[in-house]
Amino acid sequence: MRARKSRLLAAGGLAALAAGVYAAISIAGPVSLTNVPGANTRSQGFSPATALSPELQQTAVAQGSTKVENPVLATISYYGYDNDLLNLANEPIMVGSSATGNKEAHKTEPDKNTYLVFKKGLQGADLNYDYGTHFLFQGHEGGSPGFITRINLDADAQHRVTVLATKDDQGNNIATIDGSTWDPWARKLLFTTESASKPTYSATPGYPSIVHDVSGALGRGGYEGIQDDSDGNIWIVEDIGGAFKPAGCVSPGCTTAKIPHSYVYRYIPKTPGDLANGKLQVLQVFNASNQLITEATQTALMSPDQVALHTFGSVFDTQWKTIHDTAVDGTTPFNANSLAAGVGTPFKRPENGLFQPGSKFKTFFFDETGDTDATSPENACCGGWTGVFKLMQSDPSAASGKLTLFYKGDQAHAGFDNVAFFTKSQIAFVEDAGDTLHGQRNALDSGFLFDANADYSSGLQPLRFLAEGRDASATDDADNGGYPASPGGKNDGDNEITGIHVSDGDPDENGILGARDPNAFKGDWRVFYTQQHGDNTTWELTESK
Repeated sequence: MRARKSRLLAAGGLAALAAGVYAAISIAGPVSLTNVPGANTRSQGFSPATALSPELQQTAVAQGSTKVENPVLATISYYGYDNDLLNLANEPIMVGSSATGNKEAHKTEPDKNTYLVFKKGLQGADLNYDYGTHFLFQGHEGGSPGFITRINLDADAQHRVTVLATKDDQGNNIATIDGSTWDPWARKLLFTTESASKPTYSATPGYPSIVHDVSGALGRGGYEGIQDDSDGNIWIVEDIGGAFKPAGCVSPGCTTAKIPHSYVYRYIPKTPGDLANGKLQVLQVFNASNQLITEATQTALMSPDQVALHTFGSVFDTQWKTIHDTAVDGTTPFNANSLAAGVGTPFKRPENGLFQPGSKFKTFFFDETGDTDATSPENACCGGWTGVFKLMQSDPSAASGKLTLFYKGDQAHAGFDNVAFFTKSQIAFVEDAGDTLHGQRNALDSGFLFDANADYSSGLQPLRFLAEGRDASATDDADNGGYPASPGGKNDGDNEITGIHVSDGDPDENGILGARDPNAFKGDWRVFYTQQHGDNTTWELTESK
């Protein structure tokens, strides 16, 4: 019965649901999961539990109220809270109420996870303690300043979370962080900040971490997803939302469709691991007339280029264009988005991407989050709901390639953000649809599993393995505007799925994501995600007993 259920369709678009239309689902690969039939609903004061495929269970490895082993009393004492608003006991106010003037401490929102195993272990704040060998790293997306944490997965409660750094090697406060990965050639973590004015960082994994601004070579932008390939190149997916269409409109004349404004980049170091000398390139996509698709060609509502990009079966030629070379342009930090404008092809908020295992780093999947609004006129045609693209090249350093649409979203599958391969043929995307779309569709976020080799042009839909709930803290924030502290609310509402991550933790070159075939939940392969906002809990997914 369970095997049969695993082949059933996850719920499709609203029209299909109303008509009772379902298509068979077939997810190739050794991970066999039962479809969760629907997303959790969203309503005032309602805090539903997360629903998982019955083959799965989850365990919290840290949560916002987990005290860090080395409090930075002026700023951080707990994994998911700033010390910007303390009670009389000098503890951050985690739950707003009338007694606190409807205010609470700023939640720091631990974001993308990076799992690493170091056979010799790593040092922590307690020089007399053995922290083990298994570690999970995050940057934090909210609060001030930004900071980097390490969850010591083998440690006891008192040593569970270490604050690795709040300042860089020049004494500057770290900016809030979004994406992360491990560069095995540099032997450093890489962190992105999703801001064109803030640094891209490298960081050592031990305590205290040495954090360095590497945006003189890698640039600055709305960077989020970041990933190495087997040649030592670094691929970066950017997320800066564009202006509302039509271009130059003045409210209330604007639509909720946004102009594509975000790019896909590739950094080619002089030698693998060199984060100071190299070239930054932007992806170019050419239409059927061999004309470059730019922001200018996509400013009109439902522009032909956007429609074509989001049409199944269309194949586009791509090239990489160098926009910055340290040997020519120097090492002053620069705005990559500005340099890419007019010479690169922007997408509708691409956020993350991964290489397909077994492809020898020739196949790269990346997603568009889209407009995250059910009223966008570009939802059906142009990536407003979400889109997933597949870029194929002859090798990871190739100058050209082919781009195709892998999946086009609908109201029930929207706002894709983080991505992970469970196996070489099974790829997971998780939603970040946001409070507005949650309310419009009466559905919270979900995680979906796709067959990476399947054809989704005929209405085939992915399997839902995770229907995220909403913890009481997030529900409280959603209902009360994040407990405003003048001049406005400072905490997000509904929980978000972020940091979905499958890895065996190998820190060497053959351990980069995509280098070997993963097998989620088996052997050394571990699966993590963070239920961001609210209680800010980081979970490990395992097979149910």
